[in-house]
Amino acid sequence: MKRKAGIIVAMNLEYEALVKAGIRGVVHSGIGKVSAARAATEMILSEHPDCIINSGCAGGLQPGMKVFDLVIGARTAYHDVWCGQGNEIGEVQGLPRFFEADPELISMARLVEYDHKIHTGLICSGDQFLTTPEEMGGVLAKYPDALACDMESAAIAQVCHYYKVPFLSFRLISDLNSPSREEHINSYQGFWRDIADDSYNVLLRLIDSL
Repeated sequence: MKRKAGIIVAMNLEYEALVKAGIRGVVHSGIGKVSAARAATEMILSEHPDCIINSGCAGGLQPGMKVFDLVIGARTAYHDVWCGQGNEIGEVQGLPRFFEADPELISMARLVEYDHKIHTGLICSGDQFLTTPEEMGGVLAKYPDALACDMESAAIAQVCHYYKVPFLSFRLISDLNSPSREEHINSYQGFWRDIADDSYNVLLRLIDSL
C-alpha cells in the first residue's frame, strides 16, 4: 500500500518549482519556524498524512559542497534555541536536542537518482537567513557536523515528534559558506536564476517510491 505523504515548502519560489515539476498536494507554509509549525499542525489534523516531507532550499555549511547538491536530513536541530542553565544549546526543554528522521524515508531518499552529490546528515534551523562566514561559523561552533541551515525543518520535525508522524527534510543547496555577504547573496540569487526544470524531480521520484 502506498503511503500518503504531506509535502510542505516555505517559499513561493519553491512551491512554484515543485508544481512545475508535476508535484501535487504541496502546502506553501511561509517562511520561518512558526509558519512551518502551523502548516504542519494543520496538515496533520486535517489531512492525516502517513508521513510529512519538508522540501525546499538550504544554505550549505561544509567545505566542498556545491549549489544544487542535495541534503537528506537524517536529523534536525535548532541553532537559535537555548532554554537556560541545565539545557543543551538547541534543546527545547523537555524535548530531544535532535529530532531524528524516519529511517525508512532516509533509505528511500538515498536510493533516488540525482545528477548532483547527495549528502546525509544534520540540518539546522533558525529564524535567520545566514549570509556571512561569522554567522555560519556560529552554527558550526554549536554543531560542527551540520551540513545545511534553513528556517523550517526542525520546527516541522518537532510537530511531527508531538504527533508521532514520520518526517524527512529534503533540501537542495542554494547558497554556500562564502567569504563575503555580497558573494553569498549572489550565489543565492544565481540558484534561482539557474535552477533547471528537473531539479526538483528528485522529490517527485521519492514520492513515487512511497
